[in-house]
Amino acid sequence: MKKLLAPSILASDFAHLADEIAAVANAGADWIHVDVMDGVFVPNITIGVPVVKSVKKVTDLPLDVHLMITEPERYIEAFSDAGANIITIHAEATPHLDRTIMQIKSMGKRAGVAVNPGTPIALIDDILEIVDMVLIMSVNPGYGGQKFIPYTLKKVKTLKGILQKRELDHVLIEIDGGITAKNIYDAAEAGVDVFVAGSSIFGMDDYGIAISKLRKSI
Repeated sequence: MKKLLAPSILASDFAHLADEIAAVANAGADWIHVDVMDGVFVPNITIGVPVVKSVKKVTDLPLDVHLMITEPERYIEAFSDAGANIITIHAEATPHLDRTIMQIKSMGKRAGVAVNPGTPIALIDDILEIVDMVLIMSVNPGYGGQKFIPYTLKKVKTLKGILQKRELDHVLIEIDGGITAKNIYDAAEAGVDVFVAGSSIFGMDDYGIAISKLRKSI
């Protein structure tokens, strides 16, 4: 399975967002990762539906929309209509996890479930058969530019083992937080399929070189 890179626009220059997206697309990005924060589930507020809709107009790459918000079920339809291809919700953010996952899938979108560093994989064990992707947070969500938390790779390995045992080979494992050319190899070896990278791409002078370094490190 090809390893995928999903640059996070949270680290981009929002004054030139369309140009930033075009630049990483031309540099070889596979997906565009969009971090949506509400200031309640996480201590930060970022972007919402209008920005996702605008981003969709300027790229053909899949939009990987990560909802770090409470009661995500209230906004699934809006983000779906805005152009999200993958919608990921946090297991900790809703008491209706199964219902919300099925809501996403009913709209023809790929459904992901995310867990914070301190959340055990056991919390999502029962719904692994119905998701398309599991996002392991390797930092505490809320801000970009944080340092990678090494013990999260143990969770990746645990999850990979469970997926293999159940023959759920279609379920992707994504990681988000502090990914650099120095640690991306270890993440890939642990079983990660999709790598979200913010400042290690958008913080560099040449996006092509940055993406190339990440791929070579994998």
